[in-house]
Amino acid sequence: MKIYTKRGDDGTTGLLYGGRVRKDSATIDLNGAVDEAQAALGVARAEAPRGSELDELLIALERDLWVLMAEVATAPDNRHKLTPGVSLVTGDMVVALEDRIDALDERFDMPTEFVVPGQSRVAALLDLARTVVRRAERLSFTLAEGSQVGPYLNRLSDLCWTMARWQEDEHLPSRPGGKRQPRHEEP
Repeated sequence: MKIYTKRGDDGTTGLLYGGRVRKDSATIDLNGAVDEAQAALGVARAEAPRGSELDELLIALERDLWVLMAEVATAPDNRHKLTPGVSLVTGDMVVALEDRIDALDERFDMPTEFVVPGQSRVAALLDLARTVVRRAERLSFTLAEGSQVGPYLNRLSDLCWTMARWQEDEHLPSRPGGKRQPRHEEP
């Protein structure tokens, strides 16, 4: 099987379960933004130690985005063919992001003011991924009505922000002195 098919030379691309749309359609715009977000998360993951908590979390998020892209790439008439959690974003997937945000939030005091991105390479890459996810989120609301795609992208951008702050370690350049204290559990 060759990587090129030449079917898209006419400016169209195929959808999951059939049908074709123009490559400049809103559906493909959204899927392109999500694809870009997935790649941005991959760049951040490339900077994470293999097997680390961050590495594992980013792999899971990248896999979730395959599910999301499958849903977006399906014509409305074929949505009934989608499988929850495999090719259809579910409410449980959104809740799982909330749980991850809450778990990270318990580890340190979150900043209460604007943060200057770039304290560390990984944090900067996660902030970049967050902005790409936000673009995808903006594109999703006209296309994925009645779907969990928009809420998922909204929580994913929040999680990217939280992960970036987590990866900044003890430095917050927006605060005088630039230090924050990690939260410690009481014995």
